[in-house]
Amino acid sequence: MKKKSLAGFIQKFYVYIVLLVMYAPILVLIAFSFTDTKVIGTWNGFSLKLYASLFKNKDIMDATLNTFVVAFSSAVVSTALGTLGAVGIFYSGKRAKALLEGMGQIPILNAEIVTALSLTILFVFFGVRFNFITLLIGHVVLTIPFVVLSVRPKLMQMDPNIYEAAMDLGATPNKALMRVVLPEVIPGVISGFILSVTLSLDDYIITAFTRDTAYQTLSTYVYGITSKRGALPPSLRALTTMITLLALAVLLIANFRGKNAEGRKPKR
Repeated sequence: MKKKSLAGFIQKFYVYIVLLVMYAPILVLIAFSFTDTKVIGTWNGFSLKLYASLFKNKDIMDATLNTFVVAFSSAVVSTALGTLGAVGIFYSGKRAKALLEGMGQIPILNAEIVTALSLTILFVFFGVRFNFITLLIGHVVLTIPFVVLSVRPKLMQMDPNIYEAAMDLGATPNKALMRVVLPEVIPGVISGFILSVTLSLDDYIITAFTRDTAYQTLSTYVYGITSKRGALPPSLRALTTMITLLALAVLLIANFRGKNAEGRKPKR
């Protein structure tokens, strides 16, 4: 019993240490977003000045807006294409499925710099000017494989015969897809969409290679300042805190809805 209790204590201690290392920097950042000091480590008293000054900083606001526009636009496109791709792969033959699944994993395993350079060379070869569309294509290429990976487990949990059964009962292929298959994989679709937004928000490499130089996102804005050895605006601490709390809220809502959905399922 003593050995088991000691092993349990060590396991819990290890988990707590890992969580501390992961979340301590974020907690420090959040704490210092409520003081107007320019140097983290010096507390000037509780203040909301950084949050007030955040919305007055035009460069940060423009970069934030651009970042979210790209993230949500690419996530919508990636979710639609990735969901259709996952369904297509699922209903393919054995050889085609194995080939397509292998090809779909290459972009995930491949270095992001390789993808960025490949896209850049492709656009230059065809004489395409770098603009919002090229940036959108880059982010879609980055996130589609993760949507496929999110939807695929839900398809594997589904009865593979319900699509054909729906068509046998008179449904067209499109209706069978929209009314029978899609409702079964909605949790995976939502997860893929959230993952796409998250990956796009903090991407720098593909953004830097596929954007118009005048189009700033948060990642390129921060890199532009730090590369010139300039100090980051303190109001960025307020912005990152707001993004962290938004991500936390989305995660809690998704988990809550997932538990409710599991609770509504009939017991077998």
